Amino acid sequence: MNIQEFISNYHNHPVLFVGTGLSLRYLKNSYSWDSLLQKVAMDFNENPEYYLDIKSEHMDSTGYVYEQIATQLENDFNQYLKKNRHGKFEYINDIFYENMQKGINISRFKLYLADLLRTAEIKESALDEIAELKKARKNISSVITTNYDTMIEQLFSFNPLIGNNILLSNPYGSVYKIHGCVSQPEKIIITEEDYEEFNCKYELIRAQLLSLFIHNPIIFIGYNIGDKNIKDILRTIFSYVDYNSDEAKKIRDNFLLVEYEEGSDNTEVIEHDIDIEGFETIRINKIKTDNFTAVYQALANLVLPVSAMDIRKVQSVVREICEGGAIEVSITEDLDELNNSDKVLVVGSRKTITYEFLTTSEMMINYFEIIEEANSQLLSLLNKQKIQSSQYFPIFAFSAICPEISRSEELKQQQKDKIAALIKSPHSSCTGDHSTPQEVLDDQQVPQTYKTLEMICSIMSGKMNLEQVEIFLKNYEDKRSTDYRKLLCAYDLKSNA
Repeated sequence: MNIQEFISNYHNHPVLFVGTGLSLRYLKNSYSWDSLLQKVAMDFNENPEYYLDIKSEHMDSTGYVYEQIATQLENDFNQYLKKNRHGKFEYINDIFYENMQKGINISRFKLYLADLLRTAEIKESALDEIAELKKARKNISSVITTNYDTMIEQLFSFNPLIGNNILLSNPYGSVYKIHGCVSQPEKIIITEEDYEEFNCKYELIRAQLLSLFIHNPIIFIGYNIGDKNIKDILRTIFSYVDYNSDEAKKIRDNFLLVEYEEGSDNTEVIEHDIDIEGFETIRINKIKTDNFTAVYQALANLVLPVSAMDIRKVQSVVREICEGGAIEVSITEDLDELNNSDKVLVVGSRKTITYEFLTTSEMMINYFEIIEEANSQLLSLLNKQKIQSSQYFPIFAFSAICPEISRSEELKQQQKDKIAALIKSPHSSCTGDHSTPQEVLDDQQVPQTYKTLEMICSIMSGKMNLEQVEIFLKNYEDKRSTDYRKLLCAYDLKSNA
């Protein structure tokens, strides 16, 4: 079955289970478990045989036992830094002792691991594929990862959950960092002791994850077929769910492993049998390919009755209701009965309730997120909203994503006319020759009142770097201001016209 057809059969938002392979694929600075430990070993002991000696002492019938290797390496590394206060690792010792003064004891080894992986910079060669992944995120309920880096939360803008916080989570819009994260080095799980402690506490986390696996499709990506994590998850699921039950069949049908095969453009999903100790053979679905773009596009094209974004918002409101506090709850089928409030959860019928998500103002605030996700379903709501002739609205990129916007040509002309009117007779200080927004802000010759206009003039003259404008707009403090809307319209026009 083709990947597009396979994913189109999903009836719920899938969960991504992300492994090291995805970080290796996209990040400039990433390591496998073996290469990460080897990197640390070589950084403080330049003898290449040192790491090989450690590996030779920690093998079993299945291969190297990396948690044992990490345990010995941690001990050696910490002792080395303890004896060598200054020098190459002085900054790690500084952090260690600074924490100790606060009564916080974090292994120097884990502090160094966090430092090695702290930067999550995307390879330029991967940017096109990453763009497709971002389009798919609107249909992803949550992400589970064993990776320590912060790539996923940066790409998805999901809430990272580490350690016990996993138990307090909103299932939609979360990144479950089950082996820890560089943002909290003390919670990194890598040594034998870490795994023993994790396994002792895992039952509650296991129950939380099991609920996700039962109710949502699972897509493993960044792992290979023999990976221990995959086998552990399958063992967990079928320890609680009868393998021959209808529920088990549903789980198997929704389970997909995306396995890397260099140079392959394959888009066909096949069945594959996995042998798991203590169980009969378990059949799963697998696609072996280098064409991850096809997988992401299939996810982006998935159409479900309710968006993952809407579910996240509803769950957030419900949770706030359950936690108590100042929020007031009214259940009605008539919106006219409700007073204005910050949050409204409506329960009723289609006959009595009309719901339109995101005003035009909110669309401008979320402009870049909507563009990245190519969220045509959301943009189709523009046909139900009135955009006044006096309003600044960036229609060019939106109409490219959603050609069904009925007034797009009229709105494009309106946008062009409004920008043209702005720059027709600019103030004498507006020369239109600045290359970045920061240059305008720093230029004392441009009065504060005219800085936005000069940015617009520079955008439209072609002198201003649009990537810098994008960064400036993403970080703009007041996205409801007229200045933001003017700048956004100029950027949208210049980028897409």
